[in-house]
Amino acid sequence: QVQLVESGGGLVQAGGSLRLSCAASGRTFSSYAMGWFRQAPGREREFLAAISRSGSSTYYSDPVQGRFTISRDNAKNTVYLQMNSLKPEDTAVYSCAARRYGGLTDLDYDYWGQGTQVTVSS
Repeated sequence: QVQLVESGGGLVQAGGSLRLSCAASGRTFSSYAMGWFRQAPGREREFLAAISRSGSSTYYSDPVQGRFTISRDNAKNTVYLQMNSLKPEDTAVYSCAARRYGGLTDLDYDYWGQGTQVTVSS
């Protein structure tokens, strides 16, 4: 069982940056690949980025490639999402997720956080 808690969301102007954090409970954090997703009102949940268990490999969706960076610190049981050049269309609830098995492109995650709101004003 893994419990995930996101933080770092808020209101930012277009062009600005935010760094989201996701703290995980338990002593097996490094056994899980991690991902970030978002969901805007009236839209389906959207995959953003994933990182391997060691942090050596990452994978991004096209809309955020080059603007967002996923990273992790296994000593702190935390995964991050650095978001730069934010746009109003990035406004959504951002959630992290953990997966024990599978590859980076697999989108079937086992555990989810509650999410943090990101609002980008124009």
